[in-house]
Amino acid sequence: MKKADLYNRVVAHFQATMPTAGTELHYGTPFQLLVAVVLSAQCTDKRVNMVTPALFAAYHDAESMAQATEGQILEYIHSVSYPNSKSRHLAALARMVTEEYGGKIPTDIDELQRLPGVGRKTANVMAAVAFGQQAMPVDTHVFRVAARIGLVPPSCKTPLQTEQELVRHLPHHLLSQAHHWLLLHGRYVCTARNPQCVSCGLADVCRYALKHVKGGDAC
Repeated sequence: MKKADLYNRVVAHFQATMPTAGTELHYGTPFQLLVAVVLSAQCTDKRVNMVTPALFAAYHDAESMAQATEGQILEYIHSVSYPNSKSRHLAALARMVTEEYGGKIPTDIDELQRLPGVGRKTANVMAAVAFGQQAMPVDTHVFRVAARIGLVPPSCKTPLQTEQELVRHLPHHLLSQAHHWLLLHGRYVCTARNPQCVSCGLADVCRYALKHVKGGDAC
């Protein structure tokens, strides 16, 4: 199958099956979303959503969190992965947003990456979800699914290479939506272990499924 045909098939599938896909993180403001995304690194959204209500009640914006110590923040987020480093990042992030950006989260991807604990993926999430820009955040789910389906070649070994390939071939106006499609597909169908190839609507075009599913057997 030609690459353009594969992309068209994948887009059509997700438009039909996940027309309203979006983030599963709970937040009320761009600052709260940024905090939630930082907390979600190597942690489930479900766990993050369990700790953020109390955290946001105590520190609802950058200015209030900037007044907190790392230890105070740690009390609220101790159950997430890597809580010590994340509490350190959040304290520094809140201070920087308050002191250098007047309490407002910058909308530029490069400026976002200046903030402690914010890498390219997190910056792209902010651009796509908080600010309505077209961006392709590549997390572990997107990275895995894009490779398995065959949307990117085996030569794509890094998240940045995968991002660049997806941006090159997906319709620009669907980039942010496609991020959610691939992420949720990876979270619930094309899982890291025991992907549900038999019940997947893309199995007939997926490079991984075509190689591993024989005679209707599961992957």
